[in-house]
Amino acid sequence: MGEDLLASIGRELKAAPQGQPLYKRLKTAIETVIRSNTVRAGAVLPGERTLADALSLSRVTVRKALALLEEERLLNRRHGFRTEIGSRVEKSLSTLTSFSEDIVARGLVPGCIWLSKEIGRPSPAEMMALGVAGNSQILRMKRIRTADDVAIAVETSTVPVRFIPSGDMVGASLYETLEARGFLPQRAVQRMRSRGASAQDAVHLHCEVGAPLLMTERRCFLADGQIVEFCETRYKGEVYDFVFELQR
Repeated sequence: MGEDLLASIGRELKAAPQGQPLYKRLKTAIETVIRSNTVRAGAVLPGERTLADALSLSRVTVRKALALLEEERLLNRRHGFRTEIGSRVEKSLSTLTSFSEDIVARGLVPGCIWLSKEIGRPSPAEMMALGVAGNSQILRMKRIRTADDVAIAVETSTVPVRFIPSGDMVGASLYETLEARGFLPQRAVQRMRSRGASAQDAVHLHCEVGAPLLMTERRCFLADGQIVEFCETRYKGEVYDFVFELQR
């Protein structure tokens, strides 16, 4: 893996724009390799000395390039000078797609780790979001969402039991279950805000307490206007990009 990665970076470095400073060319080369998905998220990048020697560069040049990549969250520094390749997922806000669809579109393998599936009464927030009464029954499902086995989000989905009466009916994809039952969402309203990772978030997402998370709350509607799902998702800020398309 190390030799292949070095060879790929070397090829991209030769192809990088010649008018840029050398450290920016190196940054572009490494970024191109990362975004090509030819290496897995979490893979360890060779150290500064190895990169410098293999590419005939100074360690200062290498250090400046890595610092830029770390600022953009494409690399993660762990355990001293150990540098891991991150994985950023782009999510368009102009279309209604599932987590699994987003991950597959990036050439990654989606997965989940179920934390709980329970039927109970809705919380006040869930009552407001779903438009249900306090004595109604909802199915609440909490799971860790992964891409190539790397945890990138914690998700809590709430669905009225008239749409899904049992958590045992839901496998890896909630939307596949809804579609099979004739209740696939057709549109959604979503809001976003930032928050720091709680102690529980830190355990689930393998990050520091207080690390930046992007939290979304999404209400999903059927064609007839019924609210079928309320979903709260907490994304690791270092791996998820939300993309807007703006038109005049």
